[in-house]
Amino acid sequence: MALGLAAKKEIVAEVSDVASRALSVAVAEYRGMEVAELTDLRVKAREQGVYLRVVRNTLAKRALADSKFADLDSALTGPLIYGFSIDAPGGAARLFKDFSKENDKLKVTALSIGSGLLGPEKLDAVASLPTRDEALAKLLATFKAPVGKFVQTINEVPTKFVRVLAAIKDEK
Repeated sequence: MALGLAAKKEIVAEVSDVASRALSVAVAEYRGMEVAELTDLRVKAREQGVYLRVVRNTLAKRALADSKFADLDSALTGPLIYGFSIDAPGGAARLFKDFSKENDKLKVTALSIGSGLLGPEKLDAVASLPTRDEALAKLLATFKAPVGKFVQTINEVPTKFVRVLAAIKDEK
C-alpha cells in the first residue's frame, strides 16, 4: 500500500522526534522473520524502554539527517528495523543481541551512540553499557570510603560543637 505525502511527513516527524530524545540507535536486518517473531521482539522492546520501528530507509534518512545519528545514512540498506534506546544507551543493542540468540534471522548491521557509525562487531561493547542505575551504583561505590568518612564527620560535628560551646561557657 502506497503512503501519501502526509503520512510520510508524519512518519519522518515521529522518527525525528524519537531520535532527538534517544541515547543510541541500533539497526538490524529482519529479512525472513515471521510476524509472530517481530511481535515478540516488539513486546520485549516495550518492556525494556526501547522504541522499535520499521521505516522505509529513505524516510529514515530524512528523519535522521539533522540528528546526532546522521552518520547512519550510509548503512541504511535492506529491510531494517530501527531500535532507539530512550532510557539506557545500551538498551536497543542489548535487546537485539539477546533476541538474535533465539532468532538467527535478526542481524545487526549498524549502531550509533551519537559519536560516529559503529559496525555490528561493536554490538557487545554497546550492549554492555550500563543503565543509569548501574552507572550511579558504580559511581557511588567509588565514593563509598570518602562518603563514609564524610558522614562520620557530619555525625561528629554536633557533638564536637556542643563540647566547644561548653568549653566556652566554662571559660566565662
